[in-house]
Amino acid sequence: MSALSEFSAALAAGSIRVIDLTNRLSATTPALRLPDPFANLIDFRLEQVSEYDEPGPFWKHANIHTGEHIGTHLDAPVHWISGRDGHDVSEIPPARLIGPAVVIDKTAEVAENPDFLLEVDDVLAWEAEHGPLPENGWLLYRTGWDEFADDQDAFLNADETGSHTPGISAACAEWLATERPISGFGVETVGIDAGRGAELDPPFPAHYHLLGHDKYGITSLQRLADLPATGAVLVVAPLPIVGGSGSPTRVLALVADAA
Repeated sequence: MSALSEFSAALAAGSIRVIDLTNRLSATTPALRLPDPFANLIDFRLEQVSEYDEPGPFWKHANIHTGEHIGTHLDAPVHWISGRDGHDVSEIPPARLIGPAVVIDKTAEVAENPDFLLEVDDVLAWEAEHGPLPENGWLLYRTGWDEFADDQDAFLNADETGSHTPGISAACAEWLATERPISGFGVETVGIDAGRGAELDPPFPAHYHLLGHDKYGITSLQRLADLPATGAVLVVAPLPIVGGSGSPTRVLALVADAA
């Protein structure tokens, strides 16, 4: 039996589970809110065209209106100035969108400090226990923030000083971009940078370093608690928007149950 036949049989038997890590997309899906004078994307909206009626007696269909970076979405290199000469979302090699996934869990630290930043030493400590970050893999950063995925105010957690959500330090972002062979970095928050990422040097360092080194971001992930620290496989499926800086994305994890 070929490897693909074995894989298909395992899916059919349920010994490989498919876990959907995607937040549902609707008009109420939480989205980033930039302060003035910066422009914001439009929220997702569904515009009904017909529904078994005179415009379409036998079918239902609708137009969708949305920004590229709404809900669970992928950031392509051209999303950031440091990656402006890189791939748009339609040009990302498909093989870079499927790969091993590992999970680093900092829920306890984030519960104590919503501005918590992941540091190089945190990843090195994880590697000492679980092994090196995988080539062509995805580092998924579990913070427990998916708890707020249906509440815009709690999800952004903003006050007069700005948004307070966890992220990654500038040093760690540069190190992951240059010293580890991952395809990308995934988070449960609205963006791959911390809510106060503008205060770091460079501003928004996860965007700057990762996208500038042909690595990708995925945001607003759900159910990372259902994944093992190692052993899952991630399937990232953005729309191939020509010229697009990103896309709403279905993100699926494949997990093999222990025999």
